[in-house]
Amino acid sequence: MQLAEEAGLDLVEISPNAVPPVTKILDLGKLKYANQKKAAEARKNQRVIEIKEIKMRPNIDSHDYDVKMRAVRRFFEEGDKVKLTLRFRGREMAHMELGMQLLNKVREEVATIAKVEAEPKLEGRQMMMVLAPR
Repeated sequence: MQLAEEAGLDLVEISPNAVPPVTKILDLGKLKYANQKKAAEARKNQRVIEIKEIKMRPNIDSHDYDVKMRAVRRFFEEGDKVKLTLRFRGREMAHMELGMQLLNKVREEVATIAKVEAEPKLEGRQMMMVLAPR
């Protein structure tokens, strides 16, 4: 403590549980400032992964399907997850296999760039599947 006082610096306890306790003589203000800058830099470089949703119907036309798939690929390139929602209306509920075939077709098309995070499951009148980029 006397050495730190003579140097005009602070005595900082690094590891209090060690025997004997580990301490350092340094400027506490500078240490706090450096840690704050490091944390700010880490926050600036992190990216929040969003979940983008694509809605379809079981009897989607081929061109509409292609447009949706282009959007899905763009989302994966941006690093986002994609939630595919298939909505069934009226008598479409009697043909769930069409929805399952469509989701399997999507899965096969994006197999090289994405992996299935949540298998297709039916919730009421909607079938959902979540894909994440590889």
